Amino acid sequence: MAPWHLYLMAGLYILAGTMHFIKPKIYLRIMPRYLPYHKLLVFLSGMAEIILGIGLCFEATQKLSAFGIILMLAVFLPVHFYMLSNEKAAAGLPKWALVLRIPLQFALMYWAYSYSL
Repeated sequence: MAPWHLYLMAGLYILAGTMHFIKPKIYLRIMPRYLPYHKLLVFLSGMAEIILGIGLCFEATQKLSAFGIILMLAVFLPVHFYMLSNEKAAAGLPKWALVLRIPLQFALMYWAYSYSL
């Protein structure tokens, strides 16, 4: 049986991915302007989060999903910097919260890495 925190992580990614479909406007707002096909990217990133979250729940796909999450979070890093530099993308969040999101990404990467061993 996997530890409860593995299921917590899986649930967080499944929920986050689901939100891409429930509230796509939130994610469209934070998409950097230099990226094409915003709606498609929001859809694909939501699907990736859901699939990787589900993959964490199975021993056969856990390590691959953990590496996928690390890669996904690395790919998402520019979005966090974009939110810092663009007032509309910041969505009214205070600057300190936007700054804290960047090291949080690395903490989430480390958390995923712990399931890749």
